[in-house]
Amino acid sequence: MTLLGKLKLPKAANGISAGRKSMIFLLIAAVVTLVAPTFITNKFYLDVLTLIFFTAYIGQSWNILGGYAGQFSFGGVMFFGTGAYTSTILLTTFGIPPIIGIFAAVAAGAILGLIVGYMSFRAGLRGSYFALITLAFAELLRVLANSVEFTGGGVGLFLTYAPSLKNLQFDTPTGFYYFSLILLAISIAVAIWLERSRFGAQLAAIRENEDAAEALGIDTLRCKIYAIMIMGAMGGAAGTFYAQKYLYLDPPIAYSIALSVEMLLVTIVGGMGTVFGPLVGAFVLHMVNEITRNFIDTPGLSMIVYGVILIFIISYLPNGLMGLFRKRQDILGGSLETTKNELESKDA
Repeated sequence: MTLLGKLKLPKAANGISAGRKSMIFLLIAAVVTLVAPTFITNKFYLDVLTLIFFTAYIGQSWNILGGYAGQFSFGGVMFFGTGAYTSTILLTTFGIPPIIGIFAAVAAGAILGLIVGYMSFRAGLRGSYFALITLAFAELLRVLANSVEFTGGGVGLFLTYAPSLKNLQFDTPTGFYYFSLILLAISIAVAIWLERSRFGAQLAAIRENEDAAEALGIDTLRCKIYAIMIMGAMGGAAGTFYAQKYLYLDPPIAYSIALSVEMLLVTIVGGMGTVFGPLVGAFVLHMVNEITRNFIDTPGLSMIVYGVILIFIISYLPNGLMGLFRKRQDILGGSLETTKNELESKDA
């Protein structure tokens, strides 16, 4: 047997079973996350995981427009707040349970995305101009919610605690854990679909060069509007989750700029335009936050450490943590392929 015959490259490096490997990873991850509450008895850890899944979900919603389509938005929270108010008002005013209201929240987020997208993209806004106009829309909605009576104004809306499936409220953290897990699974499925669909390829073309995409015959306006509508629909569902978990809603919470920053931050840290980037980013940022808060007693120092880590990641990993993983895989695959070629030349 020759040296070449003894050398077996990893399948992923050969590109033979990359899809199968991803499916195996997804199945293992699904099984682990499904059975995790059985082994995690501490409610605090379940709450942390729930928050990570929720943050990854809203990050993925931003990733659809910002990562795959390349349209940066600073006002993603407008969909979250609109969805939260939609399902909450339907419950408190009309008695419509949140299990139905969440679909109305999804529709409201998508419609808002259609309106904002058409007005912005039709006017040709791109880059920082589009980012700022979305921030302006979010701030406008916050002011309106603070001024009208049916949103509770500055006082806000209080929800009654009534655990049941129809209310999407649960008497243990496990229920909200699975609720957030379902949302996360849906967002990952959407991202996988984008990476394998014609629509996703069109968004990637727009992200790389919008003028060239138009020259190729891609309807960039339609594609961008569809992308922001998907983002809006996902954001609306996130708003319903938040309202039913925390049972209170007011304009500063519903249209919090901090939440807009968080959803883009987890995506940038994890890796924009990737399936698992928002999840990786949410996990890392929340873990760093919890560790610094619990092990650093000096007031304010934990936030400084947190900020330094963020600056390091953003400065030295422009493609996020997923970009680092991919780079290492490419290096490994390239070195093994080079070794194989050298051995082939020796055998010849």
